[in-house]
Amino acid sequence: MVAGLTAAAVVAVAVLAYQASANAPDSVASSSSAAPKTSASASAQPTAKPKPTQDALAVPAASGTGERVVYALKDRRVWLVEGNGKALRTFTVMPSPVSPPPGTYQVSSRSGTVQGSDGVPIEHVVRFANVNDVAVGFSAAQDGSMEAPDPTSKTGGVRMKRADGNAMWTFATVGAKVVVVP
Repeated sequence: MVAGLTAAAVVAVAVLAYQASANAPDSVASSSSAAPKTSASASAQPTAKPKPTQDALAVPAASGTGERVVYALKDRRVWLVEGNGKALRTFTVMPSPVSPPPGTYQVSSRSGTVQGSDGVPIEHVVRFANVNDVAVGFSAAQDGSMEAPDPTSKTGGVRMKRADGNAMWTFATVGAKVVVVP
């Protein structure tokens, strides 16, 4: 797959280079002092190492140690982290209008299936914080939706896909550590 993407990128660059040279003014395109042209095979060779992409399983550095759930507010992402610091799973979430401040929390309660405060039937509710009398926790809508909540509502449900909710339910029992990072 990487080879295919690289080949596609090389072709795209070659097409763009051709279009640029075809549209260049004659004074630039036919300059007698121009550098010698390179062969097509030479231009296909990368001159610098590509930057590595960030590993999606990479747990945020300032998220503590040990077994924990890490919730990154800005990234809208959760990691389920084993005791050795390796992520078992990571996934995106839809944050709630009410978010807890960064810090360390513990799972305080869980519910198998309930009606969400927004009226949506939810499952695998894992509560870990309380902000201004609003319970904050992870949950999955039974219909699988992850709609953005009404920003004016006072709800604390951090929504995830059903498969991610199942994983959270299995991993985060009462007393489990939850670390919220910016």
